[in-house]
Amino acid sequence: MSATIIRSLAQLRALTKSWKQQGDVIGVVPTMGALHEGHLSLVRAAKAGCDRVIVTLFVNPRQFNSPEDFANYPRTELADAALLGPLDVDALFVPDAAEVYPEGHDTVVSVRGISEPLEGAHRPGHFDGVATVVTLLFNMTQADRAFFGEKDWQQLQVVRQLAKDMLLPIEIVPCPSIRAEDGLALSSRNQRLSGAARERAAALPDILFAAAKAIAKGQPVEETLAAGKRRLRAQGFAPVEYFELCDSETLGPARPDRPRRLLAAAFLDEVRLIDNVAVD
Repeated sequence: MSATIIRSLAQLRALTKSWKQQGDVIGVVPTMGALHEGHLSLVRAAKAGCDRVIVTLFVNPRQFNSPEDFANYPRTELADAALLGPLDVDALFVPDAAEVYPEGHDTVVSVRGISEPLEGAHRPGHFDGVATVVTLLFNMTQADRAFFGEKDWQQLQVVRQLAKDMLLPIEIVPCPSIRAEDGLALSSRNQRLSGAARERAAALPDILFAAAKAIAKGQPVEETLAAGKRRLRAQGFAPVEYFELCDSETLGPARPDRPRRLLAAAFLDEVRLIDNVAVD
């Protein structure tokens, strides 16, 4: 059995209105589809913590920097609905672009500061697209809790800042990254890797975890980061856009007395992969 697909805001609002009247806690899992076990883990967390669960599926054109990347993003709506069926979600909201951005839509939500380094530096405007669509989806679903994976660490921090600054009545719930047996963080983009590249992709988490362990043991940070970049390039990753140690919360310069995060982005087989690990 597949999840019930809802395409219009009016239909979704009729559902959420009835749920609110019953006092139900509504959870939302925002996705761009091409679902995998990482997404399903978010849905299970939402099911455990909410009375009603909405999964949104919208490939947001405003967060892509390349029209080619947007066109190539996998779209698997029917398969996604089938995957969600056994999890008994209450609604799969699949709006088209005109439903989310109707004619005349001219508002952009921008979260400054935390959105500017790392992904922000390499993908200008990306987080404006994320912040705008997330704000819209929160309003459309009327959710009380939203579930995001830690794999997209900077995105998670941007959404947290957005909810805090705009006084949004929603709790942002972080969920651990889900990894394949070889350690690669699950991502819809992994589908675009060739067989040989997929085998080599496991080098990314291996190198990240090794560098995080070395830094935690007191190895010089700059030397460790430079060595990590060299190892990635030796495994065929090019370009390596960033391999950086940051403050976990602010993504500013890391300090030993605060939680730290090691984040990386690199291309393999023309597919852009990102990952991050905590430095304990």
